Amino acid sequence: MPATDIFARESDLVIRVELAGVHPEDVDLTFSQGTLTVAGERHTELGGASEDSFFVRERPYGAFRRSISLPPGISESDISAEFIDGLAEITVAGGCSAEEQSRIELRHERREPSRRKLG
Repeated sequence: MPATDIFARESDLVIRVELAGVHPEDVDLTFSQGTLTVAGERHTELGGASEDSFFVRERPYGAFRRSISLPPGISESDISAEFIDGLAEITVAGGCSAEEQSRIELRHERREPSRRKLG
């Protein structure tokens, strides 16, 4: 799964997806039923296992998919995207507009550990 940053820029929601080594034509960006999906495939320029002997291989290759739920009321026309130097930046216009939030109380209950006697 590619590393992703999600943040607010004024009233817009900005999603940055790190796609170093991925060609833009190998990225598929879709929006359906309130969910934005970034999918694609990272190919390796190195030979297969029979050609190259790896000592360490930490960079992931192969298919990837990342899905992000967007706020209600977002339409496809609110979403724009650009790909610069291995970083996809997706902007959701109005995705962070100030809506009233309600706080939900988190109840805390402390329990003593149970003790059993052996023997």
